[in-house]
Amino acid sequence: MARRRRGLPVNGVVLLDKPKGLSSNHALQRVRRLFNAQKAGHTGTLDPMATGLLPICLGEATKFSAHLLEADKMYRTRVELGVITDTGDAEGTVLERREVPNLAVEDIESVLTRFRGEIDQVPPMYSALKHQGKKLYELAREGKQVERAARRVSVYDARLLSFEGTAFELEVSCSKGTYIRTLAEDIGHALGCGAHISQLRRLKTGPFDGDAMWSLEALEALVSQADREAELMPVDVLVDHLPSLSVDDTSFGRLAHGQSAELTVDELAPDALARLYHAETFIGLGVVKGPQEVAPKRLLSTVARS
Repeated sequence: MARRRRGLPVNGVVLLDKPKGLSSNHALQRVRRLFNAQKAGHTGTLDPMATGLLPICLGEATKFSAHLLEADKMYRTRVELGVITDTGDAEGTVLERREVPNLAVEDIESVLTRFRGEIDQVPPMYSALKHQGKKLYELAREGKQVERAARRVSVYDARLLSFEGTAFELEVSCSKGTYIRTLAEDIGHALGCGAHISQLRRLKTGPFDGDAMWSLEALEALVSQADREAELMPVDVLVDHLPSLSVDDTSFGRLAHGQSAELTVDELAPDALARLYHAETFIGLGVVKGPQEVAPKRLLSTVARS
């Protein structure tokens, strides 16, 4: 007999302003409990020391969260020069202290030009990437180091916001998989004195920015379940970048039973994904199989059972 899942079938997205000192998973569980949701997931980890935008997916939204994992990000960070730590941030153990040269804004700007565009980054040991089935940060805590292959990432912009002689603030727009701690360390190395970050805040991820973020305290202040659910963003906001197709009753019936449907797909290429709507209601994603053929890719559970 299948175990009955605890909680309510709450579906949607909430943009959390993750507080400092809380892991992404702990923040996720607190939001899930606040909404009494059966299922929840997030769309990309933030370090405990980091704050800012952490989209939380509830219920059916978890089916589409992977589309945000691939999204571009924007961060604001404070870089401290002259101190190198094992984690690349202020929470790590200090490994080395170096004298900071007499730098000017022009020196920082000159070095930043090397880190804009496509660059190669070696992922840090203190990361959630895995080596032989074990997370790198677990190995790092055991005092182990393993070889990590450099990965190509894109830094669309690294804008200097302020400079104070031994520290500066940056606003970084980048592709998925970019480690801001590593970027700061590499910039510090290029300046000849090393560096680590003391603050990190995520400002944007994909189409979302901080304008619609909720703090945990603000969510807790909402009195009723209905009040909380009323503030959720709809599930399809996660795939709003994809083209949309309207589905009639006949096609809806076929798709709901796992069959391809005949739809006008305009100029969509084979294997392209599209949002599907029946009676103006989002039902999931389809994949183009031919000039007038769309197959179900990922449908809402309510559709698959209809």
